[in-house]
Amino acid sequence: MSEKIELALEILRNPDAPLSAKALYNLSDLEGEDRERLYQEWGTIPLERRRKLMHRVAEVSETNFDMDFSAVTRLAMTDLDAELREAAVEAAWTDESPEMLNRLLPMASIDFSPSVRAAAISALGRFIELGEDGKFDKQLARQAENLAIRIYKNEDLDTEIRRRALEAISNCSRPEVQDMIEDGYKHRDLRMRASAVYAMGRTCDEQWENIVLKELQNRDALMRYEAVRAAGELSIESALPLLARLIEEADREVMEMTVWSLGEIGGAEAQRLLREKADEAERDGDDDLSEAIEEALATASLAGGDFAF
Repeated sequence: MSEKIELALEILRNPDAPLSAKALYNLSDLEGEDRERLYQEWGTIPLERRRKLMHRVAEVSETNFDMDFSAVTRLAMTDLDAELREAAVEAAWTDESPEMLNRLLPMASIDFSPSVRAAAISALGRFIELGEDGKFDKQLARQAENLAIRIYKNEDLDTEIRRRALEAISNCSRPEVQDMIEDGYKHRDLRMRASAVYAMGRTCDEQWENIVLKELQNRDALMRYEAVRAAGELSIESALPLLARLIEEADREVMEMTVWSLGEIGGAEAQRLLREKADEAERDGDDDLSEAIEEALATASLAGGDFAF
């Protein structure tokens, strides 16, 4: 047993100690006795600290791909606290191993918390996509596909779980997916309809373009957000006049997704809109938006074929 695990446990038990990236480093790549020590002492760490740990793991994992927190996230996925299990599923997004898929399948099937089940089926969408792209065992990915279809078709389940299943299954080309999307789009619940629009974008099928263009003008921000995303996924050039309005959207999330979508569509007009927004972001001192626009402009240049040498 190493000194680093004891230092990590000391920090975790102290509610006043900051969970810095340096502190989290001691929980990376845990093996053997260190892993067993964490498992033994997990219950002695205050619940709020365990929750905070999972959120910090998710943050650090987005920027530091050299750190492996799989021992921590897999342990947290067995915790009695539903909020912590959900956070652990979301923090484990970099774990694309068969073992992780085998952990997610029962969580999506039988966990007593609807929010945990929804998070787990969403995470299985990643494995469905990897299987579709030939980057993951197709037979294992098929298990995730079958479960997503079964969950979506079970109308007794919570809508949040079913709509996440629809989003997950949209990552594959099985023939029944089109009918599921059409069915979801007719649903009485706006959240399900929004997930259907999300799924339309994931199919990369131009048959959905008219619906996406219509929903770009929806009064509800959630539907506009998903329609903007789908417009980018489908590279709908005819959406540019609508996106020109939405890039000035008061809703921050819709506006930021519009920036991303313009980058995906590309071309001269998309770049012009992005540059105008970049000037505005610079005047406002909005560094986060400026960075997002810079990334979108780089993508737009490639999408539009405007290569600079």
